[in-house]
Amino acid sequence: MFDSRNAAILDLCRSYELVDESILENLSASSEELERSVASLLVDQGHVSKKDLLDRVARFLSLEYRVEIPPDIPNEVVSQLSIDLARMYGVVPIESLDTVTIIAASDPFNAHLVDDLSFAVGKDVQIVVADPKMIGELLDVYYRLGDVDYKGILEEIDLVNVEDEEVSLENLLNMAGETPIIRFVNLVLSQAIRDKASDVHFEPFENEFKIRYRIDGALYEMSPPPRELAIPIISRIKVIGNLNIAERRVPQDGKVRLTVAGRSVDLRISTLPTQFGESVVLRVLDQSATTLELDSLGMPPDIVEVVAKTIALPNGIFIVTGPTGSGKTTTLYSCLKRLNKVGNKLMTAEDPIEYEIDGIMQTAINSAIDLTFANALKAFLRQDPDIIMVGEIRDLETAQIAIQASLTGHLVLSTLHTNDAAGAVTRLMDMGIEEFLIASSIEAVLAQRLLRRICIDCRREHMPSVALIEQLELDPEMLANRQIYAGRGCDNCAKTGYRGRLGIFEILEITESIRELIAAGEPSGVIRERAIQQGMRTLREDGLRSIFTGATSVEEVIRYT
Repeated sequence: MFDSRNAAILDLCRSYELVDESILENLSASSEELERSVASLLVDQGHVSKKDLLDRVARFLSLEYRVEIPPDIPNEVVSQLSIDLARMYGVVPIESLDTVTIIAASDPFNAHLVDDLSFAVGKDVQIVVADPKMIGELLDVYYRLGDVDYKGILEEIDLVNVEDEEVSLENLLNMAGETPIIRFVNLVLSQAIRDKASDVHFEPFENEFKIRYRIDGALYEMSPPPRELAIPIISRIKVIGNLNIAERRVPQDGKVRLTVAGRSVDLRISTLPTQFGESVVLRVLDQSATTLELDSLGMPPDIVEVVAKTIALPNGIFIVTGPTGSGKTTTLYSCLKRLNKVGNKLMTAEDPIEYEIDGIMQTAINSAIDLTFANALKAFLRQDPDIIMVGEIRDLETAQIAIQASLTGHLVLSTLHTNDAAGAVTRLMDMGIEEFLIASSIEAVLAQRLLRRICIDCRREHMPSVALIEQLELDPEMLANRQIYAGRGCDNCAKTGYRGRLGIFEILEITESIRELIAAGEPSGVIRERAIQQGMRTLREDGLRSIFTGATSVEEVIRYT
């Protein structure tokens, strides 16, 4: 959909001769590289004003352009569309006549809009062009995603009142296809995407059914729906993920791509049998919300410089390390995107593929057919690659093949789960890799964590307690002339005091003296101390930098370092 909109805007520009062809070619290339629409680049770079572009879009599609939309839309007009449909398509009905409803659309190029919305409204629909920002504001006013009317859903659906193991396939399919259940699941997913949740948890217990969002690394609970809705809701999720709806005894994994308010979102679905039913977790992979650029990851300039220098090498291994959810995959994808040029052949082995990037050969690991990281790597080496990304080095065989690849002229990017950068070296030793092979193949190790960012709207100066200062191992006199902040909590951050996340980093550059320590089999503590002597800034020290710039709190740095 993103590509079709770009193509339409490019056709429009050529039709009206808005800009030179050379500029259009540059905009098209920049759009792919920056993963931004051609329309937004046209406006941001000053080639055309937003108002003029919207006016041309309307003329190009033979539609009306509404410069302004009255903020007071009658309830009888708003009620013609449900919340999930309005948000899914990014539209707002603004006027209702006898035989037609006029609807303002964020994406007027969507060829299915008229048919789909006419069916929902029950009469003809006329699309008008308007500023997408204005439509977004109206959606927040008239189609807020608050608490769901569970009572109304219960009244609308004929629930099968039997034990989990007795529900037939026919009943499961019937419940999953009920309109109220479809509407409810759409609402939950729309809310998650709107709140920038990374995961959505559906958890059945003996007497309740919990739904929780993970936002900025912390879990937040929604108002729990009735326990009776667990089976139909989970069945609905399995249907959209193309999972076996009748199989509830073994874990299953699936993936689905949805379009919500004109944005393409991938959902990774995982089910797990538990004592009181199936637990389901959805990982939200919103590609439009992630900018895969090294310079936009929040790394200090000196670390960006070392990473860029390392991935420019013709061979060797670059490792990113940290716990689950620390942003390792995003960092690797940003490196791949920088390396994705015509002269390079890039291949990745991932479990699963999280972001699809044009020009890169991506392979999903599938243990059921023995397509492991090690087997994928063996196959890669017969495909003449320049650069290989291995999602994770989990075992001796994968590590051996990765090192072999690096020593035979390939650049290898991968991840490990260790507490710090130096720990990656000893982890490879523990797997059984010989010290001299590690010393000769590793070029750099980047350790990272994601911390919650203090909400800028409710940030205030705050002096941490003596106990916290001691935990940071700081001299109180160092804080005398520094401002330290904390968030009070406000509506914009759901009363948490935090909104968004930022990274902290430490990079271990493998110099000749550190290679000697690795080859001699020295423990990680010795390697770490030598790296600090040579100028490495630790995760804790990088966390202090973020505290002193007012980006995060003392509590967050202590929690993650």
